[in-house]
Amino acid sequence: MGELQRLRNVGPATEGDLLRLGITRVEQLVGLDAFALYDRLCAVTGVRHDPCVIDVFLSAVDQAQGGEPKAWWAYTAERKRRLAPPPAR
Repeated sequence: MGELQRLRNVGPATEGDLLRLGITRVEQLVGLDAFALYDRLCAVTGVRHDPCVIDVFLSAVDQAQGGEPKAWWAYTAERKRRLAPPPAR
């Protein structure tokens, strides 16, 4: 098990994704934007990944910054709120 898998919700697949992005240590996640990480991952792989990957990235960044480990789905509402289109006028 790699260092990144110490984080809740980070298994071999997510660790592989983070490694593709050049992230090898938990400390490297501090201050990063999970949405930007997701966009970079999609660009690097040439595939649009499931948006739930953003939830896992939000979780990983939060934990790296000292946040309490929570299930990835605890971040789903935040992702949906931030990606929602602006209200119609």
